[in-house]
Order: sequence, then structure tokens, then C-alpha cells
Amino acid sequence: MGVVTDSFFKILIPGITMTIPLTAISFALAMVIAVTVALVQYARVPVLTPLARFYIWIIRGTPLLVQLFVVFYGLPNLGIRLEPFPAAVMVFSINEGAYCAETVRSALESVPVGQLEAGFCAGLSYLQTVRRIILPQALRTAFPPLSNSLIAMMKDTSLAANITVTEMFMATQRLAARNFEYLTLYLEVAFIYLMFSTVLTRLQSWGEKRLKAGLGE
Repeated sequence: MGVVTDSFFKILIPGITMTIPLTAISFALAMVIAVTVALVQYARVPVLTPLARFYIWIIRGTPLLVQLFVVFYGLPNLGIRLEPFPAAVMVFSINEGAYCAETVRSALESVPVGQLEAGFCAGLSYLQTVRRIILPQALRTAFPPLSNSLIAMMKDTSLAANITVTEMFMATQRLAARNFEYLTLYLEVAFIYLMFSTVLTRLQSWGEKRLKAGLGE
């Protein structure tokens, strides 16, 4: 219990100051990428659509850990050096953007075609129809799977320890290397990840209720 008490805040503080910001920034950028790539595919833009599919194919077909190593350890061979945190943000946002792009694309395609035609009949342009009618409906459909992706990415940020980002898993590794209480400390950090996931799950449930209430109105 002494080890647990002494180490709790030493693990929690890096989680609050590093894990949560890394998750929030990366997911926000990932959503920008995802919506952009999904809209390109939805509109079937001749040149950009194959590029979007290629991007998704590459990112979903390679491990996240390998992508982290390529960016942080590989790019310096080309003269491109990134600090650990920006490198992690770049990799997580690009990786998550590919997965979320497919979620948003499927949600866009689930909106009835008649909605697009109704927008044209109302005198809206294609972009106005997508922005005001199609995209809001699609994002409501995509909200639950996107929320699950956020929770999964929050846990995946533990991989950033491999490129020297001092998030809470690396803090745990350092503590364990000093006092050799591996089981205790790894169970403790697992509990903290569970706490964070529970909070995000509660926020997901609250968001879904708000969306349903909005649809009811």
C-alpha cells in the first residue's frame, strides 16, 4: 500500500498533463483529417479520391508502433527531426484520422439520397447542402463509433512511451525500474487508464442523450 500511495500522483499527474493533452490534440486533428477525407470520398473527387483511399490503405495496414518509430527514429535520416510530443501528435492524428474517415464516410453514405436532392430543391448549392443537411445527420450517426475510437486512442497513447514521451505509462516504467514493484505499479496504471476510460464513457452516454433529445425536438 505504501508503494501505491507514494506512486499514485506520480503516475496521475503525467496522465493529466501529458496523456490527456496528447489524446485531445491528436483526436481533434484526426477529426479534421477524417471529415476532409470522408467528404472527398463522398463527393468522389476524381484525383483526390484515389489518394484518400491510398492514405487509408497505408495507415490501416501498418502498425501504429511502426509508424511512431518511422516518424521519430526514421525521419532524422532525412534531416527531419521532431520533438517527442509533436511526433506523437502527428502520428496519432494521422493514424486515427484514417480509421475515423471510414466511420464518417459510412455515416455520410447512410444519409438518404433524397436529403441531397431536397437541398438542391431548396436552392442550396452542393457545399451548402452537405454542410447544413448531410454532415450534421452523418455526425449524429457517427458519434458512438467515434467516441469508441477516442477511448481506444487514449489507451493507445501508452505507445508514445516508446519514443520517450513522458506520459503516465513511461512514468510507471521509471518507478518500476527503481523499486521493482512491477505488478503493483502496472496494475495501478491500468486502474488509472480505467478511470479515464470511464469518464470518457460517461461523456459518451451524455452526448448520445443530448443528440437523441435534439432529434426528438
